[in-house]
Amino acid sequence: MALQDLALSTVTGLGYELVELERSAGGLLRVTIDLPWTPGSEALVTVEDCEKVNRQLQFALEVEGIEYRRLEISSPGIDRPLRSEREFERYAGELVDITLKAPLGAAAAGSSVSANRKKFRGTLERAEAGGWQITWSDEPPPKPGQKVSKKKAPAPLQVLGFQLDELREARLAPVVDFKGRAPKSVAGES
Repeated sequence: MALQDLALSTVTGLGYELVELERSAGGLLRVTIDLPWTPGSEALVTVEDCEKVNRQLQFALEVEGIEYRRLEISSPGIDRPLRSEREFERYAGELVDITLKAPLGAAAAGSSVSANRKKFRGTLERAEAGGWQITWSDEPPPKPGQKVSKKKAPAPLQVLGFQLDELREARLAPVVDFKGRAPKSVAGES
């Protein structure tokens, strides 16, 4: 049995989703798992979930005779990769980082976005014409304690539409809040 098939059947058999399987130098086998998503539910992977998968997967790897030195089971984390249509649906409305396979090129003509740009950060939304889009503002966020004039017009919002096959990589943008305050929206929404 191939390693990918073995990991997939073991993880799904325990009631989890296999997000990523990576084999690194030095015999490290890294398996990333998540709980199945249902709309309205945002349960997170716990240490006990990782331990359960670790025990079962160690047994399955031993039975199949697959060589490895170290097995690492983890959750996708705050910067989880987004690969499937379902994952994009799950995280619609969230801040994401995307990297295009090719620069915008001529599509950026008449836009304030550089034609050579491939990386973007913005709010993920479903596009009206099908596919996906991100919305962002190029205005830098105010510094802590900085007063912002209410008379100042906000910077215009930028929108980039894309299809999943145009992406090299998409990830949730890691937003860490150490002060316990609600994060401010990126696109100037309130």
